[in-house]
Amino acid sequence: MKIIENNMVFAFDGKNKCVAEIEDGETLVFRTHDCFDNQLSEEGSSIGNLNWDCINPATGPVYVKNALAGDVLKVEILDIKLKNQGVMCALPDNGVLGSLVKEESVKRLKVEDNKVYFNENIVFDVNPMIGVIGVAPKSGAINCGTPGNHGGNMDNKRIAKGATLYFPVFHDGAVFSLGDVHAAMGDGEIMVSGVEISADVTVRLSVIKGVSIETPMLENDDICGVIYSHEEIEKAVFHAVRITNEIMQKKLGLSFNDAGMLISAVGDLRFCQVVDPERTVMMCIPKTILSKLF
Repeated sequence: MKIIENNMVFAFDGKNKCVAEIEDGETLVFRTHDCFDNQLSEEGSSIGNLNWDCINPATGPVYVKNALAGDVLKVEILDIKLKNQGVMCALPDNGVLGSLVKEESVKRLKVEDNKVYFNENIVFDVNPMIGVIGVAPKSGAINCGTPGNHGGNMDNKRIAKGATLYFPVFHDGAVFSLGDVHAAMGDGEIMVSGVEISADVTVRLSVIKGVSIETPMLENDDICGVIYSHEEIEKAVFHAVRITNEIMQKKLGLSFNDAGMLISAVGDLRFCQVVDPERTVMMCIPKTILSKLF
């Protein structure tokens, strides 16, 4: 099995040089750094010494043979193996409460036996998930801290082991990368960071022909979800619901109005993150209603 490591990119870009070519359907491991590029791992390291050009690194990219512009890239998350230390921070003027943060702080956390040790009294279960994942965007370069219809920094906590993601392909080969793993992160990621951690992520990459999508989508054992990012949260919500409505009409043979009413009855609108340059939401439909996306 190929291991992709020691090559980080800080923007999704069709001009990025791919470090490996892989077969359609191949399984491989991405060895990632945390969102600070491991700069805060050592005691004594501080926010003030960060190289801000090296934030949210993604490991890769890889070129997926048989993937052509207009196809869909299917990404199955098979495993996420965490390292044993995470880090969090609070920063003035960053995050939902940033205006109330008076001084920066860094917190290093032990991650062991599937637990996060927040302090002497507070311990909680890990919930490993991938924050940054996607393909090269249609044009230009988009930094790894920003989400979009190519994926990127969606910070969706359901991008976890057992989930399958679907991305629109804009460039031949897809030019796929991932990084920014969290040991745990709540919906919204309100303080800018989850429990940021290095990890080994095992995925299977496959190409779907004959269909096209405009934004990333997700399936797991419980839900089908449409993910959308926009600088205005209301527009992210609108487009996630609009696309879900279109899927429900096509898959279930419903009218526009009936599809909307069914979404209103059984759907869940999830806020993935509300702190990046573009906000990300996911409209979720239970699999008891919508059994599959494709």
